[in-house]
Amino acid sequence: MPLPDLEQKNKAKAFLAMHSGGDPLLLPNVWDVASARIVEEAGFPALATTSAGVAFSLGYPDGQKIHKDRMMATIARIALAVKVPVTADVESGYGNDPEAVARTARAVIMGGAIGLNLEDATGDRERPLLDLSVEVEKIRAVRDTADKFDVALVINARTDVYLLQGGEPSSRYDETIRRLSAYRDAGADCVFAPGLKEVTTIKRLVADLKCPVNILAGPGSPSVRELQALGVARVSLGSGPMRATLGTLRRIAAEMKTSGTYELLADAPAHSEINQLLKTAVEN
Repeated sequence: MPLPDLEQKNKAKAFLAMHSGGDPLLLPNVWDVASARIVEEAGFPALATTSAGVAFSLGYPDGQKIHKDRMMATIARIALAVKVPVTADVESGYGNDPEAVARTARAVIMGGAIGLNLEDATGDRERPLLDLSVEVEKIRAVRDTADKFDVALVINARTDVYLLQGGEPSSRYDETIRRLSAYRDAGADCVFAPGLKEVTTIKRLVADLKCPVNILAGPGSPSVRELQALGVARVSLGSGPMRATLGTLRRIAAEMKTSGTYELLADAPAHSEINQLLKTAVEN
């Protein structure tokens, strides 16, 4: 793969600037080239992949069960197929030592992406979150790798304190602040606390961290307008869009089986439209 060129470097700078423009950066996450082209065509200025969505589409459960090379190949294919900046969800970086995560960051950059999500979940029920000092070293390794390539790789550092509902509820906020502050200071450009939906807590988090904050949105979350008023810089949907398509498929199958009709297919884009979207992707 070629080294990052000026276009990729400019995309990284533009993507970073999207985190401080006043309006939240909206990212309905994608999982393959077709979903990426649909979202790009809808007018979004950047794309984010969903690791769970990519894994599900390739027949794997979420949680770093997919081989790193398969994930990287999908990310690279998406980045190649679109013109807008692409940030990659790389789970926990496919390794718990700085060297392994540096290799993952290098693969992200060489694949044409300009940002990455890095989470601190371990997948171990006994020790659900990685030691803070280890996660900090991983973030520093990513930043050092980006500096070596002279790419302003946008690091979105995530803690799963709220998502995993670990520890005493009364201690979750303080632990979230402790972790995200350390991640910010280690070189993260944006920090991410999935599982948060309560307006007061989100507002407090944004005020205390004084850096761009990403909120995972879904049913029950504040609206984009409300999140903007709270100072949230970035709003993403995670695997929600991909799972929603599976929900639609489930309803289509049920309609065909029970009533013998096909009305739910009326919302499908025309064959020619998708063909044209992917023809453009192949030409990129």
